[in-house]
Amino acid sequence: MSTQIPSVKLVLLGKSSIVTRYATNTFTDGRDATIGAAFLAKVCSTEHREIKFEIWDTAGQERFHSLAPMYYRNASAAMVVFDVTNHVGVSFCRAQTWVQELRRQANPNLTIAFVGNKIDIEEKYREVSTEHGDSYAKEFDLLYFETSARDGTNIDHVFAEIANHVSLEDAQMSSYSSSSTTKLSKQQQNNQSTQCAC
Repeated sequence: MSTQIPSVKLVLLGKSSIVTRYATNTFTDGRDATIGAAFLAKVCSTEHREIKFEIWDTAGQERFHSLAPMYYRNASAAMVVFDVTNHVGVSFCRAQTWVQELRRQANPNLTIAFVGNKIDIEEKYREVSTEHGDSYAKEFDLLYFETSARDGTNIDHVFAEIANHVSLEDAQMSSYSSSSTTKLSKQQQNNQSTQCAC
């Protein structure tokens, strides 16, 4: 039996491990960089609504920067991910660049989640404080979260909050069948449930 639910395009700019954790509840060290984009569809049910995320895991790396606009065009939500252990390096700066580009070129109603990942790492290795990340997010009217793709901390919460905040004005209605699955990559060949308990 199928049900009609809103379908929302979400683009991920940054760590692919977050989508892997969300989709399969697994974590793989040393994951190869995404080339182009990987696609995943997953239904997210919250207390307030049920939506189908069409997740485009784009290449957040600089060498694939020119490919990203074709994926975030017509998106209703974006997740910009940075490494909390890498402020001096490029991760936090690159994330800020993505936010600026999304504000300039993407849907003006775009819901943007600014996500600091790797909070499982010892505090002494942390270079971006919660206060700094949250302050930047408030300045640019972004949702702010901190996660660990390694141990799963806050991953479902991020997607649930995006689901609750995203505008459904541009959402498409799509059929959802509880038996439908989507594979994230060749490495995950087993069937995964498309229903989440966000």
